[in-house]
Amino acid sequence: MERHWETARSRSSVHPYLLCHQRLTALTSLYNEVGPLKETPDAAHPVAALVTAHARLDSAVAAAYGWEWSLAEDDLLARLLALNLERASR
Repeated sequence: MERHWETARSRSSVHPYLLCHQRLTALTSLYNEVGPLKETPDAAHPVAALVTAHARLDSAVAAAYGWEWSLAEDDLLARLLALNLERASR
């Protein structure tokens, strides 16, 4: 239950930032802020909460599939393709 509250708090820190920065009202613009924060973390940046939320989600999804996290992008895509092909063949 605590994780749900952490996620809610993360969202609440992003919302005021969006209200104050009109140029970030589009989702694409918001995610354009995420890339640089992954490369150069800045915990004080309000969008950093979104980066943290995605990292937790990535880890949880990998764990649900029984995969270690973090996977290289090529390995991740290969595993997802294999899952897709397996499910499509059913």
